[in-house]
Amino acid sequence: MPFQTAYRSHYICPWKEKSSPFAPSPCGALHIGGVRTALYNYLLARKLEGKMLLRIEDTDQTRFVPGAEAYIFQSLDWLGIGIDEGIREGGPHAPYRQSERKAIYRKYAEKLVAAGHAYYAFDTKEEEAAMRDRLLAANVSNPQYNAVTRMQMRNS
Repeated sequence: MPFQTAYRSHYICPWKEKSSPFAPSPCGALHIGGVRTALYNYLLARKLEGKMLLRIEDTDQTRFVPGAEAYIFQSLDWLGIGIDEGIREGGPHAPYRQSERKAIYRKYAEKLVAAGHAYYAFDTKEEEAAMRDRLLAANVSNPQYNAVTRMQMRNS
């Protein structure tokens, strides 16, 4: 089980060597919150004599901005935040773009479904919107897809 600190993205991976990943999304300019997270992860990696890992979180292709990935590299270089493993540097934990890791994730997702710990959902965006509208009309303060609403939707 990886050690977790106050921020979700700061953790020590369970590999033999310590690493601290930073996984920005290429959906525009790297903002100050992302810079802060990268700096914290970099400092943690250096303090623990580990590696700073850069993984690009590009799975939401609807928000992808051309040139944003290059801008992330340029920004980290300008800030002096050295990356030890990533798209440019390579390393043993490739691939470093999330979209290129789908086969890895599929294998584990299928294991979860087979074990009954996950399920397939076939709901359309329109059906999800209608569910949300029903919950709002019923004065549900935090409408969400959960164990109760799941049974009203189309899934396995």
